[in-house]
Amino acid sequence: MKKIALCILLVAGVFTLQACKNEQTDKAGDTPAAVSEKNDQSRSISTVSNEKPIRFGYMICDSRKLSEERFAPFTAYLEKKLGRRVEMILKNTFEFEKLIKNNEVDFFHVNSIIAVLLKEKYKADLLGIDIRGRYGYKASGTIIARKDSGIKTIEDLHGKSMVFGPALAPFGYMAQYALLLDNNFDPETGFSSYTIPSGSAKHDKVIYGVEFGKYDVGAAPRIDLDRLVEENIINLNDYNIVAESDPMPYCTIGARAEVDPALKEQVKNIALNLKDDEVATVDGETLKVLKRMLIEGFAPVIDSEYDAIREDLKKCNMPPYNTY
Repeated sequence: MKKIALCILLVAGVFTLQACKNEQTDKAGDTPAAVSEKNDQSRSISTVSNEKPIRFGYMICDSRKLSEERFAPFTAYLEKKLGRRVEMILKNTFEFEKLIKNNEVDFFHVNSIIAVLLKEKYKADLLGIDIRGRYGYKASGTIIARKDSGIKTIEDLHGKSMVFGPALAPFGYMAQYALLLDNNFDPETGFSSYTIPSGSAKHDKVIYGVEFGKYDVGAAPRIDLDRLVEENIINLNDYNIVAESDPMPYCTIGARAEVDPALKEQVKNIALNLKDDEVATVDGETLKVLKRMLIEGFAPVIDSEYDAIREDLKKCNMPPYNTY
């Protein structure tokens, strides 16, 4: 009997110690939800395979730091869903052809000019299109002038100064250049001068350049124009939208031709089915994937819709259709 009583006392002591330990954990702030999340993270880490990492290349938007913050949750989300390590590779726009040519990335997120180039030259597969802004998975380029400039039409642009966005920007350069050519305006001779700003956040610099009178007109993506209006940085009533291109496909995710078709299909389905409330953990912080990516989701690719991009590239004598 004494031995039985001693055993009961020992068991009771163990439970008491465990209860104290749990109480201390609760006081430290580990709610049941937090504990569950930690367990999920532990399970996720343990289920990631030791296969060679999937390399996902992202075109740098605005700056390297902002792009890393923007795309890290999507990378972590893919890793969790695929059960494989996914490596985020940030590169400038003009570097992607080399990345694909040298098999340095498996998947990519780029603008629609680079998407067309990679498909035409390297048979890359296009898997999904960003959804963002008034035109959904499409975007447009505008030519803007301050209202007090008196510039209202393309004819009024003769002899004026122009600021374009990056030279490989679909809606900050190509769309506007093609729009001018379509209206019998030669940008090489019609302007007193034109320029492309250096550094990061080039699209914002275009709008600010017009806002503060450094340039008479600017080539602004409609998405960025709308964003600065929504953020109360500019007032659209102060501007004339001299011209606007037709909407064309926006930023695109895709894969090298040689990537396993089953893996391509997995990544495509993950992207197309991504919902608003999906989250990923980055450096201990739980983040909404789409919100951090600054998009509303992904749309399926219809290749014929990129024909508008192809035609504008040909008009502007730009890669992959340039003839000199």
